[in-house]
Amino acid sequence: MGVQRRAAHDQVPAQARAALNAILAILASYLLGATPTSYIAGKLGRGIDLREHGSRNLGATNVYRILGWKYAIPVALFDIAKGAVPVLLFSHPAWLAVAVGAAAVLGHMFSPYVSFKGGKGVATAAGMFLALAPVAVLIAIPIWAISLWLTGYVSLSSIIAVLSVPLSVALLQPNSPYVLWASVALVALIVFAHRRNISRLIAGTESRFRTRPSGGPTARPSDR
Repeated sequence: MGVQRRAAHDQVPAQARAALNAILAILASYLLGATPTSYIAGKLGRGIDLREHGSRNLGATNVYRILGWKYAIPVALFDIAKGAVPVLLFSHPAWLAVAVGAAAVLGHMFSPYVSFKGGKGVATAAGMFLALAPVAVLIAIPIWAISLWLTGYVSLSSIIAVLSVPLSVALLQPNSPYVLWASVALVALIVFAHRRNISRLIAGTESRFRTRPSGGPTARPSDR
């Protein structure tokens, strides 16, 4: 009995440490995801606040429109890394991998460094699922590219690509319930982030990233 009581007593600190470590990991992931890459690029590139230019969105699409590919590509890659790195670092248990990835996405969308007005979270979510469900992301990428080529809308293409992720996870990773539910939550979050884009799409006023070959002048890119 004495040995059992000592074992039970010794387990409490270990459990408390595990819980504290999980909380710290989630917090660190949120702060990493909150790094306002697009805002920094705007300040370094032209000394401007991208929230006051173009689509006023802190995403790589707006960086491309205002600053060009030279800045947009590094911003996009860093935003993807913000979602992938926490998941790779804290891959076990499965629920923690999902939690840190989600925290990074929320950090990108609601960054305390820029008054909780970040980007749409698509690139960071792509990084998160690139670590959690790489095949699903590899399927979503061509879906996004084809949708963009057919429609010219970044926002619509992002939504369509994200919608494919839960289906791919359900078919390819049937024994990963945390990843599946995280992908479903991701769809809801991305659709919510694009609610204004959806309203403009319905009204026919959403801007295109580019026009089809038969179209007219190139319009400004839609929000990311």
